[in-house]
Amino acid sequence: MADTLLIDLFKQLASIAVQLAKQEINLLVGVDEEVQKLQDRLGMIKAMLDDAEERHPVKLRTEKNWLERLQDQYYEMDDILDTWNTARIRAEIEKEGKPADTNAPAVLKKKVCSFVPSPSCCFNLPLRHDVGHMIRKLNEKLEMIFKDKATCGIDFNRQADVVGRPITTSVVDVSNIIGRDIDRDELLRNLLGVGSLEERNSYCVISLVGMGGIGKTTLAQLAYNHPDVLAHFQQRMWVCVSDPFDQCEVAKAIIKEVDPKHPLDDIKLQTLLCEIQKLIKEKKYFLVLDDVWIEDSQKWEPFKLALKNGVHGSRILVTTRKHRALAVMGSVLPINLEVLSDEDCWSIFSKITFSNEEQLKYLEDIGRKLASKCKGLPLAAKTLGSLMQTKRSRELWNKILNSHMWEFEDIAEGLLAPLLLSYYELPSTMRRCFSYCAIFAKDYLFSRDQLVLHWMAQGYIETKADMELEVIAEEYFGKLAMRSFFQDFEKDEYNDDEIIGCKMHDIVHDFAQFMTKNESFEIDGDKKLQIDCQSARHLRLKISKEMQCLESIYCAKNLRTLYLLSYEMDYEFEMLLSNSFHHFKCLRTLILDCPIKKLPDAVENLIHLRCLFTTRNVKIVEFPETLCNLCNLQILKIENFSYFKKLPQGMSKQINLRHLVITDYSYSGGVVFPKGIGKLIGLRTLSVLNIGDKDDREGCKIGELKNLNQLRGSLTIHGMENVVNVDELQSAQLKEKIHLRDLVLCFGPFGIKNDIRRMENDVKVLNALEPPPNLQYLKIMGYKGNTIYPNWMMSWTTLKTLNLGVCVNLEHLPSLGQLPFLEVLAINWLGKLKKVGDEFLGIEDSKNKKAYDVIFPNLKSLQFLHMYNWEEWIGMGGTGEEEEENDNGIVTNPIIMPRLQSLEICYCRKLKSLPDYLLTAPSLKELVISFSSHLNKRYQKGTGENWHKISHISNIKLNEVYVQRDGEPLSDSETTNQHNEFGPQISDKDDVGAGSAECVVEVDNDEGPEICEADR
Repeated sequence: MADTLLIDLFKQLASIAVQLAKQEINLLVGVDEEVQKLQDRLGMIKAMLDDAEERHPVKLRTEKNWLERLQDQYYEMDDILDTWNTARIRAEIEKEGKPADTNAPAVLKKKVCSFVPSPSCCFNLPLRHDVGHMIRKLNEKLEMIFKDKATCGIDFNRQADVVGRPITTSVVDVSNIIGRDIDRDELLRNLLGVGSLEERNSYCVISLVGMGGIGKTTLAQLAYNHPDVLAHFQQRMWVCVSDPFDQCEVAKAIIKEVDPKHPLDDIKLQTLLCEIQKLIKEKKYFLVLDDVWIEDSQKWEPFKLALKNGVHGSRILVTTRKHRALAVMGSVLPINLEVLSDEDCWSIFSKITFSNEEQLKYLEDIGRKLASKCKGLPLAAKTLGSLMQTKRSRELWNKILNSHMWEFEDIAEGLLAPLLLSYYELPSTMRRCFSYCAIFAKDYLFSRDQLVLHWMAQGYIETKADMELEVIAEEYFGKLAMRSFFQDFEKDEYNDDEIIGCKMHDIVHDFAQFMTKNESFEIDGDKKLQIDCQSARHLRLKISKEMQCLESIYCAKNLRTLYLLSYEMDYEFEMLLSNSFHHFKCLRTLILDCPIKKLPDAVENLIHLRCLFTTRNVKIVEFPETLCNLCNLQILKIENFSYFKKLPQGMSKQINLRHLVITDYSYSGGVVFPKGIGKLIGLRTLSVLNIGDKDDREGCKIGELKNLNQLRGSLTIHGMENVVNVDELQSAQLKEKIHLRDLVLCFGPFGIKNDIRRMENDVKVLNALEPPPNLQYLKIMGYKGNTIYPNWMMSWTTLKTLNLGVCVNLEHLPSLGQLPFLEVLAINWLGKLKKVGDEFLGIEDSKNKKAYDVIFPNLKSLQFLHMYNWEEWIGMGGTGEEEEENDNGIVTNPIIMPRLQSLEICYCRKLKSLPDYLLTAPSLKELVISFSSHLNKRYQKGTGENWHKISHISNIKLNEVYVQRDGEPLSDSETTNQHNEFGPQISDKDDVGAGSAECVVEVDNDEGPEICEADR
């Protein structure tokens, strides 16, 4: 009996084993199909999550919990798919890197390929097994989630909950308006026809623009009810436009404002617009369009025509938080509302909060701190003041002061409304980009390029046909900026329309954190960890020695961003960081802002990593070779240039790398680049390329650039002196880099002066250069040739900025006057140059001037710095408008530098005079002459013999001397307030008369002083 039972049991076990084996085989064979299904399902879930957010600001707890579970599964699905794709990429890299194995048995190959079908036959079986099981478990979880949705009765197809848009009116209590006096006066001047808009005809649009809650409507109400406005306009109209822009409803609202009894039933837009024309005919009107969100110019165009009634002085005032709306409506004067002062916020807060003087005295100290939390936003001050009206306990006030504003429902409801309107108006992709900003600290200066890279690393950018991800991401940034999500903009030096940096208002930053409170966390290492990090996707962690243990965050296994900060890290923390790489395997972005000295080999475990940043605070000298196994890495940005010395040899394996950015301000080219960089054909940014010399076996050559034709932005090439073969330079195919805009060529080291072979080679290399065709900025540093006359430079049609620096053997300037779009020219540290003549203007034959109509037609800024042996500047003379007579009759002199606005000459101690065509340039507004004794004496105010020649220039700085301390002259760096790439800048405090009247610069060689690191 027992034997029979055992036999039956063995049969059952054998049967089970066979079934399991069949299941495993099916799992292995069918994994490709399951991966494709998973990819399709991922897109569907993403669409479901986006739709739920767009249609419903979810309030029910059951719905929130269900969506959070679905969101978790979305991330898990994404990780599984990324694991699969990573394996495919690695297999391809290994296949490319290994020679074909011709000795492998053909039968074995056939068996493997028949067991694991193409195209994945190169994958190892354990991986296929693991992925198959992960997908099966994931499907089970998803099935359970959707069953729970039905069980709980969750329905996202019900009518959408619309975020309420307040209807504004023109009614206002003027006595309650605080802190807008300057803006009010500017607005009134333009409404009443005083100043720049005085002569304008009808249909003049003025706009108030700013973030939600900044006070646009309040200021419009103030102007609308001002006595001078009441007396000035015959007809006033107030229309709350809001969103969406309904043409017929807006037209009806305008008509009702003029004639409240006018019948408006079932009237078409054409009829309505004709009625508007009739009603405002021959009237000077004032129309306020409040809360405008329109971006479609076609919707506004009919109104633009209807509102032009030919009456001088009519005005339209638009309030909006979208800069795009200004262009659509043709605003001629945008008034950007800034935040209020802390004192104004306190006035608003205290006026609402306190009913008597006794309360004010008792709570004023805490109240002022509370008001400062509003960061100049009047809506926040009003909302917070209303909350505190009924609270009189100092203990309670301190509790609120030390809490997050969004924790209090009364505050949240008041502030959320305007911010939610802006937030839900964004597409889902841009909402994620905005929310990601919560990972950074308050008052953080965002770089546009940096944000773009972070968004790409997180997969937030949706691809479009024929458009680069970077271009789409830059559009996202621009749209967020135009919708007032950012402020304090930094503009490009050469393009004022391009925003390159910005900040985020503290309240908006709080809002971003509020919207990501279950995903984005910030932990200060000085405090005991009291939060559950399990749900964290993005973590900003500040580590200190007081921090009990980094291991407490290891539970955050699903992190996608880790921003690690510390200023006192030691070896123990480096070990903990190494351990963390075994836990945070889902990371997409790793930002290191801590003084660690080594990146652990375990970094290769971060297989999903897209972005690695190291800041200046990092002390890493070189990365481990294991970094090269991160085949998904798209962005590698290294800012710790003072420490970092070497890139790993296997960089060529990182085939998905798009941006390799090494920030190096020293022009030393200290980082060793490996061979094989040229295989990274997907690179869009290569900020620096350091060329190794002939003895450098590891270093790369300039020919590595040959296939990198997608490069864009800026490229600095160090080691140009190591290019000894012109064919190698031409093989770099620089002329094919059509997207490059900036190029810096560094010939080093700067100390070599009189090597004849080196001089000849530099001339040969520069003449053979074929620059990118669309280059706008060129900088040449350390060139040792004695001439610069390459044909490509003389005929360049795109160049806007040219900088020649430390060209110590150059005896003559190149001919540059015929460059049609050159706007900025900076020349410095040319030790042997003694004379500048007509060749600089591009006039080969000074007797044949009539061949040149305009010289330097677009030059706006001209700088000559540290030209210690420069003695003469010979020009044609005259103003460029005078006429002279020759054998053929009257000839007009060419016009020279008609758009020159700024001229700076610094440390040119032997230069005796300037040509008249410079001093009489019609647009010259700024003249700076510093530490150039002959010129300072000649043009010095009050005593200079030629002061009358420059007295018409609006901004003149004649600086001559060093300030002295204890009778001793200060060094260059001490007497100047800053250094930049063009040399030292002189501050106003160094003007003549501020100290001794002698120049203390002494030079004991022909080339000038040795260049220190600061001057580079």
